[in-house]
Amino acid sequence: MPSNDARTLLRTAVPTAAAGAVAVAISGLVAGGKGALGAVVATLIVILFMGIGLLVLERTAKSLPHLFQAMGLMLYTAQILLLFIFVAAFKNTTLFNPKAFAITLVAATLVWIAAQTRAHMKAKILYVEPDSSEGKKPENKGSSS
Repeated sequence: MPSNDARTLLRTAVPTAAAGAVAVAISGLVAGGKGALGAVVATLIVILFMGIGLLVLERTAKSLPHLFQAMGLMLYTAQILLLFIFVAAFKNTTLFNPKAFAITLVAATLVWIAAQTRAHMKAKILYVEPDSSEGKKPENKGSSS
């Protein structure tokens, strides 16, 4: 994984994990052990889904740049649908508190998206490839010397 991709992943996963830790503490206080477990599961699902999506999107940007925007929209739509499916699938579970799970899932997703937006805004990624030949100087057209 190139350094820009690793840096972006780190700058998004760490704030999400921190928000998940806060959610685990709050859920543990409000709903007990099952609430904390629901928050942990939700945080792990968000980091896993969004992390895989980020890696797929970064690879698409490098190999098929003309599909980047469409792939990004399709990927985010699929991720949000999968997260809703997880909420619906676990709404009546007795393994953990479903309310803590759902609230943490939404909160962690919002933190991930905000952190990813910030990481991309802070990244210094060249969108034009610099000229690799070093001996060339640009010509001055229209100069009267």
